[in-house]
Amino acid sequence: MIADRIIEQGTLTTEDGRTAVEVRIPWYRALPGSCIAGAALTVDGIAAPEGSLRWTMNNRTFSFEELLDEIGEWWFPLDSAVLSGDLPVADHQTEHEVRVDLKLYIPYIITDHGVLHIEEHDTKTMKVAQR
Repeated sequence: MIADRIIEQGTLTTEDGRTAVEVRIPWYRALPGSCIAGAALTVDGIAAPEGSLRWTMNNRTFSFEELLDEIGEWWFPLDSAVLSGDLPVADHQTEHEVRVDLKLYIPYIITDHGVLHIEEHDTKTMKVAQR
C-alpha cells in the first residue's frame, strides 16, 4: 500500500473548532464511497470525536454512516479527500503531529475471509496552513 502518502503535507487547517486535513487514497485504483469504511483524525495525541468526523470528496460532504451506501461518488488516486472533525487546534505557529487512520474495503479482491479489508495509517508533522 501507499501508507506514507495518505496525509497531504501542509494541508492542516482549523476554523471555529473544526480541524481538517487532505488525504490521498492508499490504493492504486479508484474506490466508491461505500468502500470507505471509516477514519480517525488525531492531532497532538487528541482524537476528533467519532461522531463529528466528516469526509468530503468531489465537493460533497458525508458522515461515515452516509458513505455506507454511497456508490455514486468515487475516490480517485489523483484526488484528495478532506477528513475533518471537531478538534480545536489553538497554536497556529508550532508544528503539530497529525495522524490519520483509514479503513477501506477493496471490493474486487475476495479472500478466504471475504472482501479484502485494509487499515492504513499515516502521521505527519506540520503547522496549520495559512489561508
